Amino acid sequence: MTAPAIQRGTAEFVRANIAFFLAAFSVFASLYSVQPLLPMFAQYWVRDAGTASLALSATTATMALALIPASMLADRLGRRRLIVGALLATAILGALLPFTQVWWQLITLRTLMGLTLAGVPAVAMVYLSEEMDPEALGYSMGLYIGGTAIGGMAGRVISGVLSDWLGWRLGTGILASLIVAAAIAVAVLLPRPRHFVRDPIRLPDLWRRCRASFDDAALPWLFASSFLLMGGFVTLYNYAGFRLALPPFDLSHAAIAAIFLVYLLGGVSSTWAGGLSQRLGRRKVFWALVALMGTGMAVTMIEDTIVIIIGLAIATTGFFAAHGVASAWVTRRARIGKAQASAIYLVAYYLGASILGTLGGYAWTAWAWPGVMLVSGGAAILALLVAIRLIFVTPLPVPEKPAVPSPLL
Repeated sequence: MTAPAIQRGTAEFVRANIAFFLAAFSVFASLYSVQPLLPMFAQYWVRDAGTASLALSATTATMALALIPASMLADRLGRRRLIVGALLATAILGALLPFTQVWWQLITLRTLMGLTLAGVPAVAMVYLSEEMDPEALGYSMGLYIGGTAIGGMAGRVISGVLSDWLGWRLGTGILASLIVAAAIAVAVLLPRPRHFVRDPIRLPDLWRRCRASFDDAALPWLFASSFLLMGGFVTLYNYAGFRLALPPFDLSHAAIAAIFLVYLLGGVSSTWAGGLSQRLGRRKVFWALVALMGTGMAVTMIEDTIVIIIGLAIATTGFFAAHGVASAWVTRRARIGKAQASAIYLVAYYLGASILGTLGGYAWTAWAWPGVMLVSGGAAILALLVAIRLIFVTPLPVPEKPAVPSPLL
């Protein structure tokens, strides 16, 4: 007899949601903890914004490359084992970061961290879709995406504020200790899977499953939107700190890091967008959310600190809402190789962060904030065109009992 799915309101439901919130928090706090430190790295180590951005881009690039292999490994080892192992390895690498003495050591650790971090996002949504009852799945998906927003915010704020007060080594060391504690908690709390079927696939099977995603009418466009949305968003935040540290703003590193508190809006907007897409439909909602993000980017062109923060808040709300809808759309749309489709979406997501994030640094060096807007704003415009194209894609027929319900419905 098949074991029942995890029901809303049960002890296992609570444990699973706490574990996934902490996992999301740990991954994104680790990933983005260096972002507010980029001006500091540029000033003391490498002298230019583009090279300093490698502290983040190296991690997102290797994370992108590792996502599909991680999804294959999960099919062999199991979702839970991969998630727990990836978090513990990430925690160890993060604890070593404060002891680096030269730039290449820091980049090496951050590169390795990208490999370990890939283990969680590659399979998190697949685990939830396999183990959660459909009535509980929407809440759990929304909470997980909210955890990514809060983790990204907390990693930036904690490392940025503490590094300004205590130095970057002690600041990142304190954050690393929190990640270690969270990783241990996930190992204890995360329920053992009930519905995982070991499915070791060979490379030809992997190619077939990945190819199926590109044969679909909507999925390639969703992958493109992922690249553009994340690339534009990361570029925006990568160099906002550089801009706000200069005249006429002259903000401290701690004050710049505190601006990342607007990420709290991401946890709210991803859940709000799920309800909105349920009422109106993803096609009608997605383009408007992308446009909202682009509007926020445009607002940051105004030379006023408060207005810039408002622009960042609008862009953050739009980005997380759009990302929540798009990632749910992928898991609902894919009929063959769901884990691989989710992984491809995230590959595009982190490649966007790496490529456009680094390109934005050189644009900043050449043309200051208008150069950053050329990269970020250009990505937002292209993403809007993709979102409009998706309006005209024929929806798939809804099965009586979908294997993977929309995460945010």
